[in-house]
Amino acid sequence: MSTKTVTTLCHEKQLSLKQLVEKTGVDEHRIVAILMGRWTPSPSDRDKIAEALGVERDDITWGHQTPIQHIYGIGPG
Repeated sequence: MSTKTVTTLCHEKQLSLKQLVEKTGVDEHRIVAILMGRWTPSPSDRDKIAEALGVERDDITWGHQTPIQHIYGIGPG
């Protein structure tokens, strides 16, 4: 079975950012980072998000989707 991102599931279920924050109790800034693929949530936050979306935790693709970049110094070039 294929998994979907939180963003995709929110679109499919017509769930807004505000609604997801209210249903999960997870901080809005953290939810935004998860939706943007910049934050991998803790296991307890994963459970809250999955429950709010009406799916199992394993049905969601978790993890960074944006590349991690060096801010200071010489990075990959």
